[in-house]
Amino acid sequence: MAEERAKRKLTAILSADVKGYSRLMGEDEEVTVRTITAYREVMTGLIEGQNGRVVDAKGDNLLAEFPSVVDAVRCAVKIQKELKVRNDELPENRRMEFRIGINLGDVIEEEKTIYGDGVNIAARLESLAEGGGICISRTAFDQIKNKLDVGYEYLGEHSVKNIAEPVRVYKVLMEPEYTGKVIGEDRPKPKQWRFAAIASAVVLIVVAGAFAIWNLYFRPPPMEVASVEKMTFPLPDKPSIAVLPFENMSGDPEQEYFNDGITEEIITALSKVPKLFVIARNSTFTYKGKLVKIQQVSEDLGVRYVLEGSVRKAENRVRITAQLIDAQTGHHLWAERYDKELKNIFALQDEITFNVITALQVKLTEGEQARMRAWGTDNFDAYAKLLKGLEYARCFNRESNLLARKMAEEVIALDPGYPRGYSLLGTTHMMDVWLRLTKSPRRSLAEAVRLYQKAIDMHHPSAAGIRGLLGIVYTMMRQHEKGITELEKAIALNPNAADNHARFGFVLHLNGRHKEALVEIEKAIRLNPFPPNYYFLYLGHTYMYEGMYDESIAAYEKALRIEPNNLFTRLRLAAAYSLLGCEEEAHAEAAEVLRINPKFSLKHFSKTIPFKNQSDTDHLINALRKAGLK
Repeated sequence: MAEERAKRKLTAILSADVKGYSRLMGEDEEVTVRTITAYREVMTGLIEGQNGRVVDAKGDNLLAEFPSVVDAVRCAVKIQKELKVRNDELPENRRMEFRIGINLGDVIEEEKTIYGDGVNIAARLESLAEGGGICISRTAFDQIKNKLDVGYEYLGEHSVKNIAEPVRVYKVLMEPEYTGKVIGEDRPKPKQWRFAAIASAVVLIVVAGAFAIWNLYFRPPPMEVASVEKMTFPLPDKPSIAVLPFENMSGDPEQEYFNDGITEEIITALSKVPKLFVIARNSTFTYKGKLVKIQQVSEDLGVRYVLEGSVRKAENRVRITAQLIDAQTGHHLWAERYDKELKNIFALQDEITFNVITALQVKLTEGEQARMRAWGTDNFDAYAKLLKGLEYARCFNRESNLLARKMAEEVIALDPGYPRGYSLLGTTHMMDVWLRLTKSPRRSLAEAVRLYQKAIDMHHPSAAGIRGLLGIVYTMMRQHEKGITELEKAIALNPNAADNHARFGFVLHLNGRHKEALVEIEKAIRLNPFPPNYYFLYLGHTYMYEGMYDESIAAYEKALRIEPNNLFTRLRLAAAYSLLGCEEEAHAEAAEVLRINPKFSLKHFSKTIPFKNQSDTDHLINALRKAGLK
């Protein structure tokens, strides 16, 4: 039987994605989806009109191929010009700019899909392009040169991820004044060549060795710098940093939890430093698995510094690389590679954290240094199970909560002296109440308090998160002063913990201190610009009790875009519409409440809301009754 061979061909590949897609989705998911759908239709029409075909179009990405580079670049220029016209009609914060990369390369074709380095290089070129811009490879440039009314700027050689050889990159200049020009690629004229070569040789003999070593091994590729004017949020008045999810280099998807755990540990350690401003995990993890520029991350999140890295775990060893980048200057402030045994993982996390702080020129007191250190376990299996348990707990459903409890119990069995096992177990009991999985909420909450307090009593130095959760549990038990005290302690221990600011805002709201609650929740959203739905839910609560009904509805709508079937959001939205006098909308939301829970009862619900003041409970219940709920 003849050997079956893959079908290969040479083709022009166009790869495109949206700049700042995560921010756009976080601000308004429905509008973003409508816009990208309309823009994708425009792009598809232009691609087909230039003899191309769309290979794939998922999320914010689009992949297409053309029989010639001329067709591909001509199409890309038309796309960018057409989308610019459409963007000019939108508010600046809602404009959707695509970045485009084009490469001529060899690909494998299988069932109308294309694979291979040719596609990968086009995707890397796309990530080097500006919003509304186009970058092409040298192979594409050699085929097109003066065949279109555009110019080019040579951006140099770029080392790109997973591609062995550096790629020579050209930016397409679409302005008429650049037509036919190639900038940045000047070479000596033929008559000058001999003299220039001799002069250059003399210099190179002196510096070649040192320069070659620097250029090949140490010099980072040039990068686009962040613009303070384009930042979504103003820069804080202290060093600000975002830690991107460390990339899994092991090739094993099962190791994702381990990589994510290391990233989160570093974020947690850095966030305990009052002299830093640290973006929360939830926001930086929106970039997980995506090719993003450091400049984009900086502008999206409003930070100056970005830490990125990778992890490779094999048997009993771990290799971690990390680098800290100043997005405003493009300078690499610090970079290091570590290769250690897994048993040293906590010391390794400490070392990375302290190196980052040193590079940022932040001085710590002895107490701050002690509080930052990872306080772990000598049993790596216990740590690994804890990380898995935390991932399960974040899923917020019955099955995952049971798995989280199983992991917590196994952690405690492996190392009874590891306090985080008890805190995870406590969280599963609290979740039983939130998820209505317990026959005795009072008993479940009491067990959560016991376990959280046990973890704190074991002198866990990173108890800020545990104290924040304990504050919520006390408030659910209507022990309001204890709840406020625990959250005040939690924020003092870790002023960068966005979740604790959100929790504190909710607790203050339940205590009738709505203006103070608003301040805390706004702090939480600044630290976590792409937050979970409950941040917006809490924000809506405080607006509603301040009489800011339009703002309240807008916040609840954001929460619903993240979690459309959240009963509590639908309830509060019904109340807000009712208080605003929008009866039709209020009744529509009440109908959604009954769709989600046909057995919903106002009498039962009123007993579960832990407001300190009866007047606050009455305010909400009366609004819901007016909306048609019973």
